[in-house]
Formats: sequence, structure tokens, C-alpha cells
Amino acid sequence: MSEKRVRVIGAGLAGCEAAWQLARRGIEVDLCEMKPEKMSPAHKSENFAELVCSNSLKADRIENACGLLKAEMRLFGSLMTEAADVSRVPAGGALAVDRDAFSAYITDKIKSNPLINVIEGEVTAINEDEHTIIATGPLTSDTLSEEIMRLTGKESLYFYDAAAPIVTAESIDMDNAFFAARYGKGGADYINCPMNAEEYGVFYNALVSAETVELKTFEQQKIFEGCMPVETMAKRGEKTLLFGPLKPVGLVNPKTGRDDAHAIVQLRRDNASGTLYNMVGFQTNLKWGEQKRVFSMIPALAAAEFVRYGVMHRNTYISSPELLDQYYRMRKYPHVFFAGQITGVEGYVESASSGVLAGYNMARMLADKPMYEPESTTCIGALPLYISSCRDSFQPMNANFGIIDSWGERVRGGKVERYRLIAERALENVKKQLEKQGEMIK
Repeated sequence: MSEKRVRVIGAGLAGCEAAWQLARRGIEVDLCEMKPEKMSPAHKSENFAELVCSNSLKADRIENACGLLKAEMRLFGSLMTEAADVSRVPAGGALAVDRDAFSAYITDKIKSNPLINVIEGEVTAINEDEHTIIATGPLTSDTLSEEIMRLTGKESLYFYDAAAPIVTAESIDMDNAFFAARYGKGGADYINCPMNAEEYGVFYNALVSAETVELKTFEQQKIFEGCMPVETMAKRGEKTLLFGPLKPVGLVNPKTGRDDAHAIVQLRRDNASGTLYNMVGFQTNLKWGEQKRVFSMIPALAAAEFVRYGVMHRNTYISSPELLDQYYRMRKYPHVFFAGQITGVEGYVESASSGVLAGYNMARMLADKPMYEPESTTCIGALPLYISSCRDSFQPMNANFGIIDSWGERVRGGKVERYRLIAERALENVKKQLEKQGEMIK
């Protein structure tokens, strides 16, 4: 392979974005895709960038983090946003697409680009000395998963995603919560959300009767190994949670000096800045609307802003904090980048954005030019900064304002106005860096 040629593995959203960014900058690409020779259990179409679940690319307004992310991607000349514009269908404030037209548009653009050579068939080997972007998605084949484990280390690849919900710190009602560590051991790092017996009873009855997500056949065998959903645990008996994740023992409320709560939900800091908190032990398979309804019955979380809901599904992803730098590049093998959900970003748009930066920065590296420096004031920068530096147990993350630097002062007009100001600052910062690097899309 030529020194100025890049191998991109996977023609999903991230892989197509990476190949597009490279080709736009004159780099030849070998885009490897196992379809149609081999199909994953979730894929049905032979086209690239197939949307296997929803046809929604989430909100279109910049006051929403995913809307901001799409606006930032447009500044890089994103192929996904271009395809979405020509395949858009009515969806109120969301950007939804005709999924067949969307993937057909991307497939045509990729296949008709003279610098992109599409290679069909499963990849089974990776050469760490070749310029490579691995964008194989959450359903990476077993053979390639084994090769990625060789490359990254046997303990650095996860196959089943069991993630608890995450809420913003500012939305937690601290009048109904307190900081403390169990038995006073260590620092008071946890936020504790107490419930009395009546509150717990209401919460429990709602939890055990809430509607769950129906798992696909290929997800059912191993999905609950080593990590039981909180609703499944609750169905074993009303007191089960009180001896598990909601046990109140050893937690003294410093406001009252008592430890008489009937149940306590603990929240653990999820990022270094303390703007996000994870619901400890709340891995769940409830539908997202049900999570909002049921978990808001916890008094301290009555007005909680959920930046990520709990999920339990097949999701192959690497331990990015150990393996990747802020450019989506391997620390150990600098010729190898990762992109897409395999990095631990969660969602269509987030996956595509990682492909944008991986392809852009690979091209800059090959041209001996400075890379795009991710900034925590932007959404497209905050995502790789988060996944490459998460301080605790790493779980996939989607776009949200909790990982972006706050505005830093009170804003009249409430949350929407504050988010608008943050978004405008983000877009200006992306523009400034791209203009400085001579890469601004007009």
C-alpha cells in the first residue's frame, strides 16, 4: 500500500465519512466492506451507511446537542448531512430521512469517487504499520473482533453494552439529596438520593410494571451475563433492591445526622468536571420514555435532565481511554485510527462525526499538517475528549451539553437560551480553527 493511501474498514456512517474526508483532500482510499458477501444479523440492504434502527438523526436545532453536532459537521463538508438534506422527510423539529434514499445517495457518492476503491469481502487481518481507519461498528464480525483484540489487547474489547442512565449535575434536586460515602470511607464522592417507604413503594410498583425493549434474537443469549437489569432484579421481590443497588445502610445524611432512609439511589460522577452523574446499578432495558417516567419518581431526580438513557444491547466497542488519543488515533500505533460506535460514541450522528474527524486528521497527518485540535467548547471536540479520558468505568456516550464547557455565568431566558449561546460559541470556534488551517467549507 502506498504511503499516501489509506485503508478504511467498514462502510457504515463513520467509514463513509472518513473515506469522504480523505478523498476530498486528494488521498486514495481502499474502503473495505463485508456486505453483500457477508451480512450482520441487523443489516438488510447492500447499500452503505444503512440506518438499521430509527430513520431519525435527532433534533435539527442548535439548542439541542445533536443539532449542534450536525451544524459543526456541515462546516467540515460532511457527507451524512449532505445526504440527509436530499432525503429529508417531514418530522417536526427533527431531521428524519427516507432511509433507502439516504443510504443510496451515500453509496452512489462513494462508489463514483475516483479516489475511493471499494473492496468487498470480510477483513480478517490488520497491519498496524499501514495507514488504517477501523470503523466496523457495533456488530463487528467475530473474526475481525479477534484481530482487533490482538491489536488492542484481550481485555480492551466489550461485546455487550449494559449502560446506566446519566443525568446532569445541575438538574439534581440537592434539597432532596446529599453527598456522602458509605460508612464514611473515602471522599464524599457520591450523590445520595433517599426515599422513604411510601416513595419507594410507588417507585417499585412503577418499575416492575414498566415497558421494556424487545431484544433482537442475536442479542438475547449473552446480553444479561454479569449485569442484571434493575427491573429484572426488582421483580425478584420488593426488598431485593434494598439489599442491592438501593441499600441505605452506612449512609448518614449530614443535613439531619441520621441514616433512616428506606432506600437510597446513588449517583457517581461520570466526568472529571463533575457536570454528569451516573445512576449506580441502574443498567436497564426499559424503553427510554419509561426510564424518564419511572426514574423521575425518585424525589431528587424529579426534574432530572437525562443526557443518556440506559441501554442493554449488542455493542462492540474498545476501551478508548486506554487506547486512543483525542484524534481517534491509537496511542501505541499512530498509523491506526478508529471511528464510529466501536470507539464508544453512541448514535448515528455521533458515529458519523467521529468518522469526519478521523478522516480529516488522517489526511492532515499524511500531509504533515497540524491536526484539528478537539476543543471542549464544541460538541465535535468534546466527544473524542470524553472517550479518550473518561476517568471511571468507560461506557458509550452520545452528544449532550453536559460534556461541553458550560457558559460560566447565569443567562436570562433559561436553559434554551444558555444552550443557544454555547452552540453559537461552538460554531464560531470550529470556524476559527478550520479557517486557520485553510479548510473552511464555503
